[in-house]
Amino acid sequence: MLNIALFGPPGAGKGTQSKYLIEKYNLTYISTGDILRKEIAEGSDLGQKAKDIIAAGQLVSDDLIVQIIEKRIRSEAKDGILFDGFPRTVVQAYILDGLLSKLSTSLTFMLSLEVPGDELKARLLERGKTSGRSDDTIQVIEKRLTEYEDKTMPLIDFYKGRGKYISIDGVGSIDDITERLNNAIDKTLKRKYFNVVVTGIPGSGRGTQAKKLAKEHNLAYISTGKIMREEIAIGSEIGKKCQPYVENGDMVPDEYPIRLMERFIRENPHVDGYVFKGFPRTTVQAYILDGLLKKMDSHVDVAVEIRTNTLSAIKRLSKRGQSDKGRTYDKNTDLIIHRLAMWEDTIKDHVSNFYKVQDKYISIDGEGDTESIFQEVDSLVSKLIKEH
Repeated sequence: MLNIALFGPPGAGKGTQSKYLIEKYNLTYISTGDILRKEIAEGSDLGQKAKDIIAAGQLVSDDLIVQIIEKRIRSEAKDGILFDGFPRTVVQAYILDGLLSKLSTSLTFMLSLEVPGDELKARLLERGKTSGRSDDTIQVIEKRLTEYEDKTMPLIDFYKGRGKYISIDGVGSIDDITERLNNAIDKTLKRKYFNVVVTGIPGSGRGTQAKKLAKEHNLAYISTGKIMREEIAIGSEIGKKCQPYVENGDMVPDEYPIRLMERFIRENPHVDGYVFKGFPRTTVQAYILDGLLKKMDSHVDVAVEIRTNTLSAIKRLSKRGQSDKGRTYDKNTDLIIHRLAMWEDTIKDHVSNFYKVQDKYISIDGEGDTESIFQEVDSLVSKLIKEH
């Protein structure tokens, strides 16, 4: 099912765009206001309860709203649902999760029509000239817009954190905005991530090749080492915990890179896939990555090992240690040898064998120049992407 929460401040054009989305995707329209009025007009038990609450000057409880929504969904749901005006709070977002889970489905994404405040005020004041609505005055409009910002920002952050927030430019003609909505929906529905693991001995050039792959194919580059160094630099709690491991060239406990990768993926959902460098480094981490990607209905498509002999790796790391790109552990020969030994003992065969048995392993000679190596890597990966 295609389940959409349509958001936008008063005057953003949700009503107009809702009509298009309902017809285009055969969705059941769920507007809490409309449903409440319908239940009250029909004199149902739920409607009578809502009427009594409203008559007493109280807000209708989440519990009652959920009952009414669930009744409507069960009786009228088609190929999906368009929610307008619900959820309005983070609590209601969790409620919606539970409600849709009972129907063996989930919210696909939140579409948010973004319109500048001045434009919204102008639209609502113009509407007020013909609508006769008492809330289309500048004082009431400004209050409604402020209330919207205060109440909805936490909700926007909630869906951004889940990678389900899509911002739509709500300025322009109705047809232009409709086209933007349509393109965003279709692109998201067709998205199928292609994920690459780039592995290799420290100093093999795996980072360089991973970055080039990411840039070439609109993939997000995820280097656990880079992310952890950034956390250390800003002095975050997780950075402080990672720092001693990173500085000594040791493996960081799994819980920290997992948390950082999950956050990175949530913040970068609108790509064609991910390139992982520095993770996995063990069989356990390979299973962990499988689980992380499964939450996105995805998986690792290929693991590319850049092969370099130990002497070349030592030379490259020592040279990097003398440059402004050098890491702490590149500046000490003992630490370089420690990292290379750790690769041989605990990483090399474990990661490669994990993907070999799945027929997802590619080995590339990393002794040539950067561009020649990339041409070979890209040729093989491009072929797999076309077959994807």
